[in-house]
Amino acid sequence: MNLTERFLSSIEGVAEKDISTNALERAKKALLDYIAVTIAGAKANEAKLTNYFKEVRPEPGNSTIIGMDKKTNLKEAVFLNGLNAHALDLDDGTNAGIIHLGSPIFSVLIPLAEKYHISLDKMLRAAVIGYETSFTMAVSIQPRHKVMGYHATGTCGVLGIAVAVAYMLDFSPSELRNAFAIAAVSATGMLKVLDDGSELKPYNVAKSALLGLIATQMAKAGFAGHHDVLGGDRGYLKMMTGSDQMELCEPLLNGTYAIEKTYTKPYAACRYCHPAIEASIKLGNSVNVGEIKEVAVRTYDLAVRGHDHADVKGIGSAKMSIPYGVAVGLLKGKAGLVEYNEEHVRDEAILGLAQRVHVHGDAVFSSQFPKMQTAKVTITLKNGMEIDEQVDFPKGEPENPMSDTEFEDRFMDLLDYAGRSAEEGRKIIGLCNDNASRITDVCEAI
Repeated sequence: MNLTERFLSSIEGVAEKDISTNALERAKKALLDYIAVTIAGAKANEAKLTNYFKEVRPEPGNSTIIGMDKKTNLKEAVFLNGLNAHALDLDDGTNAGIIHLGSPIFSVLIPLAEKYHISLDKMLRAAVIGYETSFTMAVSIQPRHKVMGYHATGTCGVLGIAVAVAYMLDFSPSELRNAFAIAAVSATGMLKVLDDGSELKPYNVAKSALLGLIATQMAKAGFAGHHDVLGGDRGYLKMMTGSDQMELCEPLLNGTYAIEKTYTKPYAACRYCHPAIEASIKLGNSVNVGEIKEVAVRTYDLAVRGHDHADVKGIGSAKMSIPYGVAVGLLKGKAGLVEYNEEHVRDEAILGLAQRVHVHGDAVFSSQFPKMQTAKVTITLKNGMEIDEQVDFPKGEPENPMSDTEFEDRFMDLLDYAGRSAEEGRKIIGLCNDNASRITDVCEAI
């Protein structure tokens, strides 16, 4: 049995088990999280999407573009749903795999389930297996993969899509293997999108979703992929890590499903910024911001590079900046969508304070990552006094989860941002929590 066969066999072993009640309940929340951030993302992208439709004039169809009150052809819906799902960088993910899981997977599953009238329950079960596939691969190749400049949401997300679709649409074993192989050949996603004010990070999700869909369509049409696409000198693992010594992790790492390991974001920034943001919000309640001389942030090394810039060049740059997040947390006491809009990103008081925030790697915190995601914020006042706050598990982590009330409030806030009513929000929540719901009913509501 070659490397690819062993990996797919291990995933098959998970799929053959009865999925735990907790994992399925978490899948419902993952779906709700995806819907909310995608609806809000469509609103945030509204102006650019108007220009996109004028330029592209996509062919009509029956697939829902979430949050846009539009239907279009399947491939266009998959692509745009992926783009909008990651537009605000509020979608779920895991620190261990350094990957967003739901945005690429649900962007494909929902339109396909709508097209083929798949039940909500069957779609959610497929999503659980897709999450497991993407996460297991990501956690196996990280952090080397990230250091090489790859965005695992794209490169590993496409694999989860292929497997999830194969299980949802009852592919034969050979069709599943070919879909996986074609998806591996399609894998793409670069972290250069984080630099210099680029707005293309969501594009990595959009193209991953589209390529994942195409991989499954090609497999269904009978196109054959390599029998061991993961292994060998020119295989996926060597290309994505630069090493032929990588060992693949087993699924159900530490005895829980990947979907149970995901975080839900309370702050509208990259997850690496959240511990420092949360510590700053707590400190803001006990310090006069006008008396701050400087702020030092110590955190794990992976959160430093690409996130230590105080020169903020736009919304995308602000979302990746720990200094900006600390400054807005101290000054505003929150870090939601409003605090990352154009007005705030150009606010001289926020930008001025961000210049006094310095981010450093900490060897102890680095050794504890990803089991702990620590940041310690130390404020030095003009009188020489120091105060500090440390956060090990920011809000939304499995170790520090949102309550049901907090989750629902966040869901409603995202819909409100998009101009949707509380009544609409409650209807969507009710449909996603009802095991008897049809995905077509959910699509009509979103």
